[in-house]
Amino acid sequence: MSKTSHHNQDVQDSDGKFSWLYSNTVKEHFFHPKNIQLKDPKLKEFNGVGTVGSPACGDVMTIWIQVDPKTKRLKKCTWRTFGCASAIASTSMLSVMVTRRGGMKISEAEKLTPQDILKELGGLPPRKVHCSVLGDQALRAAIEDYKNSKKTQK
Repeated sequence: MSKTSHHNQDVQDSDGKFSWLYSNTVKEHFFHPKNIQLKDPKLKEFNGVGTVGSPACGDVMTIWIQVDPKTKRLKKCTWRTFGCASAIASTSMLSVMVTRRGGMKISEAEKLTPQDILKELGGLPPRKVHCSVLGDQALRAAIEDYKNSKKTQK
């Protein structure tokens, strides 16, 4: 393949066998991630936290949520990851999805799937789809943490 044949590709492997293009939405969320939590949160700033992944393989995701106890809506959702561009973009989009329009109800957020996130992003290259599940799994873990902390407060 000639060099010019890759001018429309965003990523190419070192062998030149695989290349792909990211949607503009993916690039926006990767280069300008929304709701990213760069510093450790303050005590009691959030009422749910979930961490998934494996430091051994390199991808680890933590999501913090603030749920309004009266409305059960996600008022705040921040995150931090050690992951690739697709994981960053997917989780950035997820954090926007669950907090827009006054926040999603917990029951709605629990029904979100990686496919919902992919649709909002305009898709991901097939070999990067697995990256979108980290945010989804971390959100579920944070919601579970919130529910468990409510049980122990009673």
